Amino acid sequence: MNVAANIKPARGCLIANTWRPAAIGKTIPVVSPSDGKAFAEIAAGEAADVDAAVKAARAAFDGGSWSKLTATERGRLLMKLGELISANAEALAQIEARDTGKPMKQARADMVAAARYFEYYGGAADKVHGETIPFMAGYNVQTVRDPYGVTGHIIPWNYPAQMFGRTLAPALAMGNATVMKPAEEACLTPLAIADLALEAGFPEGAINVVTGLGHVAGAALSEHRGVDFLSFTGSPEVGVLIQIAAAKNHIGCTLELGGKSPQVVFEDADLEAALPVLAGAIVQNGGQTCSAGSRALIQKSVYDKVVSALAERFSQLTAASYDEDADLGALISAKQKMRVESFIGEANGPGAEIITRGKVSASAPEGGFYVAPALIGPVAETHRLAKDEVFGPVLSCIPFTDEADAIRIANDTEYGLVAGIWSRDAGRLMRVGKAMRCGQVFLNGYGAGGGIELPFGGVRKSGHGREKGFAALHEFSQLKTLVHNHG
Repeated sequence: MNVAANIKPARGCLIANTWRPAAIGKTIPVVSPSDGKAFAEIAAGEAADVDAAVKAARAAFDGGSWSKLTATERGRLLMKLGELISANAEALAQIEARDTGKPMKQARADMVAAARYFEYYGGAADKVHGETIPFMAGYNVQTVRDPYGVTGHIIPWNYPAQMFGRTLAPALAMGNATVMKPAEEACLTPLAIADLALEAGFPEGAINVVTGLGHVAGAALSEHRGVDFLSFTGSPEVGVLIQIAAAKNHIGCTLELGGKSPQVVFEDADLEAALPVLAGAIVQNGGQTCSAGSRALIQKSVYDKVVSALAERFSQLTAASYDEDADLGALISAKQKMRVESFIGEANGPGAEIITRGKVSASAPEGGFYVAPALIGPVAETHRLAKDEVFGPVLSCIPFTDEADAIRIANDTEYGLVAGIWSRDAGRLMRVGKAMRCGQVFLNGYGAGGGIELPFGGVRKSGHGREKGFAALHEFSQLKTLVHNHG
């Protein structure tokens, strides 16, 4: 198939294995962040389209051909889709980079990860086992994990291809039928991968995709009474609305809502190893990563040394068009650019000062949504830059005195997604790591949510539930106990 065709005028929504225009016949322009120009269209799906997609998924789950597949057969389909993503990786990366503004090298890495999700969960589909439970004489008791039925998936714009795999693959592996609403700002790769799913042979209704505005199509999906479980990644504000909608329908949900993740650098850290990671974890994807290492907590005895080295690195960072493959690309939209620049604008005096900034390439197209990376510090613990998620290439440097001080500052936000700890003291690594109130901690390293195999999710304002690894298979299934009185 010609995957690149998906960057041309919209094919519409995928419902019951058929591409169809939105019921109202309207479309939404797709704007390239790199130059601010529209280059494609997507269908403006609404409640009617969501309803049709949910009904298609229900038919697939309740007696359709999807429901008749064994776990092994489901796994083979997932593996086949992973192979097709790999085979079309370069074309998909081109779509992803143009649609999101991210550099091609990042888009290519995203396609490797997207394929890996389907490979991993394809292999895991027939390996979710139950248990037997000792009980009274004359009884045999066992547990099994059942799919929910129809699962709704609302994904963000920062990693559309990866998120397609991250949320759909485990749900499908467990036997659920799915309805996805991708972000209107960037959803061309989910449409292209959905097309590949048809080529892979997924039965009618197993995968449905409805594009449209979040407050229209997204709201309709979250509120639909035919949905049995919801998965959402996005802002905490919208996450509250998703959780309310789920509660009204008495269903569960998984929420991944962002973070203000710290990287804690102790005086005995291996700075040669830490410095490139400290910089890379905030400029990856332009800082538009929920698990970005946006706070550098640095022990006072080495604060000046570390900040000086970081300043040298930041001054050399460049933002440019996706096809220049620079350190970072454009941010997703004019609105996002204004938001990030407003944070940087607050670093103008005591409590937060700009140390240095990178640059925007002279060749970057006019009209693109570029922001030069900013290194800011020392940032006061109470400052907005130490508390709120920027979602851009902005690193706040915060000094601390000792272990207790580092733990206190690291945990002093409403978020709790990821943390990184840097030290040569193994005991300190474990003490501080265990004290972090978050879902994932890296010791002498940092992966922005990295690793398909690693359970990922947050606490507090970062959300609840776990994605990735076998934990995701449990999230997308429910435990049933069978009690057999055999006499």
